[in-house]
Amino acid sequence: MWFLNALFRDHAGVEDRIKAIKWLGFGLLPSKSWQLSAAWVLAATIAADLDAWTRLLLLHHKPELAAAQPETIRIKLYHLPARLTSHARRRTLHLDRTWPWGNEFTTAWQRATQLPALT
Repeated sequence: MWFLNALFRDHAGVEDRIKAIKWLGFGLLPSKSWQLSAAWVLAATIAADLDAWTRLLLLHHKPELAAAQPETIRIKLYHLPARLTSHARRRTLHLDRTWPWGNEFTTAWQRATQLPALT
């Protein structure tokens, strides 16, 4: 019985990821044209990969964000109330201090910049 329970629990996790991938674009094939649909599937695959790697490498410190739906991550991390400025060949991102997910974003950004470079 415990084996079946573990099997169904793993399958539920897979179904959640499939639902998220469909939400990222696989469920919205835009055209009857083969070339446009192939390009759309490629873009949706890249989005799903970026979502999975972001969850694995940058959001593992917050389990509620790592398991969140793509819409939640988009609202909390990608839609920034910020201003990007440039001065002396250097870009600076000015975040709103009252933004409730500022700490999560800065932690994820620091983790992304500390990842080892590919050689």
